[in-house]
Amino acid sequence: MLRVLGPADRSALQALFNRDRWVNVFVEHRVNVTGLDGRWVGGQIWGIFTDCGLEAACHAGANLIPVGAGVPQARRFAEYALSRRIRSSSLVGPHDAVLTMWDVLKTSWGPARAVRDDQPFLVLDSPPAVQADPRVRPVLLDEFDILYPASVAMFTEEVGVDPEADNPSGYRARVRQLIAQNCAYAIVEDDEVIFKAEVGSQTGHACQIQGVWVTPRLRGRGISAAALAGMIVQVQRRIAPVVTLYVNAHNAPARRLYERVGFHEHSRFATVLL
Repeated sequence: MLRVLGPADRSALQALFNRDRWVNVFVEHRVNVTGLDGRWVGGQIWGIFTDCGLEAACHAGANLIPVGAGVPQARRFAEYALSRRIRSSSLVGPHDAVLTMWDVLKTSWGPARAVRDDQPFLVLDSPPAVQADPRVRPVLLDEFDILYPASVAMFTEEVGVDPEADNPSGYRARVRQLIAQNCAYAIVEDDEVIFKAEVGSQTGHACQIQGVWVTPRLRGRGISAAALAGMIVQVQRRIAPVVTLYVNAHNAPARRLYERVGFHEHSRFATVLL
C-alpha cells in the first residue's frame, strides 16, 4: 500500500531514517522541523507499507527524494507522482533509486536541464585532517548584503540557473534564514566574502553542508581546505558530529579538496535538475 504519511507515522518513518542517518539527513531534518504536518512540510511524504511495516518513503515537494527505496519502490513512487500530476524541480538522493524514478518520469517531465548521474556521497566522522582557518565564522544578520552576491554566484555556477530569475524573494528569504539560524559560515575581509558554505540540513547525528565557494580571484591559492576545516570544526562542535555532502564525480578539484580535508566516500547519489 502506498499513501501519504502524517504525524501518526513519525515513529515508523524514524525507524526508516535510522537505517542510514547520514544519507537520510535532509528528509529527517524536514520531518523534525515540520512534525509531518502537511501545512509545513512543503509538499507530502509518501510511504510504501507491507505486512512488515513502512518499507520506503519519498519526500515529494520542490525536490523528489526517495528514502530507503530499492528499484521496485522507486518505480512505484514515480508512477504515483505521475498519477497525482505532481511535478518537482529536481530529483535527488541515492543513485539507483533516483535514476529508476527518472526513467519512469522523463517522458512526461523531461527534458532535464542536467542529469548528474555520478555523485559521490561523502562523510567526515572525525576531526578535519588539515588545520582550521581561524577566520571562518558564522555570518551576522547585518552582513546579508555582503553574503548575498556570493550566494547568487555560487548557485548560478553550481545549478546553472540564476536564483533571482524566477523567485528572487524566495531565495533571499532562504539566505536570510540560513544566517538567522547560524548555518551560514564565511571568511569576510573588507566587506568581501572570501569563502562561504552553509549547513543546509541537520539532525542530532549528522548535517549536510552545501554551497562551498571561494571568490574566483583567490581560487588556486590553497585557502579552501583550511577554510572548510574551519567551518567543520565549529559545525561538529555546535550542530552534529558527522558532516556530509555530495559532489559531482567529474569535479576533480572539489574531490581533491574534500579528500584532503578528510572526507571518505559512503555511497553514491544522483541528481536530475528540471
